[in-house]
Amino acid sequence: MRAGPAAVVDAVLVLAFVLIGRRTHDDPASLAGIARTAWPFAAGLAVGWAVTLLRRRRPAALVTGVTVWVATVAVGMLLRAASGQGTAPSFVVVATVVLGVFLVGWRLLARLVVRPGRAPAGRSG
Repeated sequence: MRAGPAAVVDAVLVLAFVLIGRRTHDDPASLAGIARTAWPFAAGLAVGWAVTLLRRRRPAALVTGVTVWVATVAVGMLLRAASGQGTAPSFVVVATVVLGVFLVGWRLLARLVVRPGRAPAGRSG
């Protein structure tokens, strides 16, 4: 998988995390509210992808997922704290777990479905 599609998958999953969180807490679904919640994590995701691209890692590799995950959570929480948004310990734990499942999880699933040297499931080769 190329970097562009992998980064889009990651961005969609970070947005899903934000939307699920806002919905869970009955926050209105305004674009401004979504943007306010999402921007710290989007910035963290960008940092993770910058590191990935500089280190020339494969976009779907598990190490890429871990790099992107750690950067998304760490930078996201630092920016949330700096901007006066909440960083309660329970939120940090939930964000860490959910983003880990999302950002590393899809890569793990892809690895299980597409083995090196074999065609993806459903294709004959």
